[in-house]
Amino acid sequence: MNVSGRPAHPVFCTIVPPHILDKLSQAQDTSRSGRARRTLEHDALQRTRRRSFAPPGPAATAAAGDSPRRTIYDARHTQTLPGEKVHAEGDGPSKDASVNRANAGLGATFELYLKVYGRHSIDNAGLPLNATVHYGRDYDNAFWDGERMVFGDGDNDLFLDFTIPVDVIGHELTHGVTQYTADLQYSGQSGALNESVSDVFGTLIKQYALGQSASEADWLIGTGLLGPNVTGRALRSMKAPGTAYDDDVLGKDPQPATMDGYVRTSSDDGGVHINSGIPNHAFYLAATELGGHAWEKAGQVWYDVLTGGALAPSAQFADFARLTVAAARARFGDGDEHEAMVKAWSQVGVTTA
Repeated sequence: MNVSGRPAHPVFCTIVPPHILDKLSQAQDTSRSGRARRTLEHDALQRTRRRSFAPPGPAATAAAGDSPRRTIYDARHTQTLPGEKVHAEGDGPSKDASVNRANAGLGATFELYLKVYGRHSIDNAGLPLNATVHYGRDYDNAFWDGERMVFGDGDNDLFLDFTIPVDVIGHELTHGVTQYTADLQYSGQSGALNESVSDVFGTLIKQYALGQSASEADWLIGTGLLGPNVTGRALRSMKAPGTAYDDDVLGKDPQPATMDGYVRTSSDDGGVHINSGIPNHAFYLAATELGGHAWEKAGQVWYDVLTGGALAPSAQFADFARLTVAAARARFGDGDEHEAMVKAWSQVGVTTA
């Protein structure tokens, strides 16, 4: 159940957006286009299956503790989940780098939520964290399916192993946090907020793990994921949406930074991976305006909104913006934090009046 007492509705959320895979599916190189089509077909099928599932009941978990309970599985290049159990909590390092990175990423996510926000795992009740590595062959994606993280190995051409960027792991697990809190509907602006919240906490998990201030962070999502044959730095940029990549095969990053560039489309659940650039940029502006560690003030405000119970599943950008302004005032008073929220949303063209 989420904070409003509504049943949580798990969705199938991938890190590589459909618009990138659509572009790849049209590549002249048949090996690249074939991989993209297979990934698209897989993701579409999984998304349809996930929507047909009944909402889960309360998670069966042990008493919430201050340590994660991680289990890593190996699909051994099949698409059978969860795969073979290869690493449990407390085990020493594996000989498999993907297993170690997945385990570390789950731990980094658990640590930020616990130590900064007092949250005990994804559901705040000690939910065990499960992940599967080596999923499929040349599978160019990673996803949260409502129960676990699943990582493809990439194709070593355009995408590398999806366990490499810790913010990708944090992003996908945060879809689980949203599932158990605001339960934002995965379409249109509420879906873009769902994606943006995952980017926000994904980058905070990376910044926290690296001990970075807002000014030191790169504000990129998926650094290290793009392969050697791609002209680009990451999947998305919160600092400058629309500039993460510009590649002959992947195309150009289509994310807008403000409402002037808002994209109206029927694909990608109404552009959830594209228009998320707008609230992403608002967070970047607020966090850098306030300075210091982004998780302490701007991140706290976002967390308060996500978990406070007032954020409706169908919330639009303006609803979220107003709630961040109110949350900043409630926690910090009418000071710099409140002013930073108002200013940031104004700069991206979203009203908080």
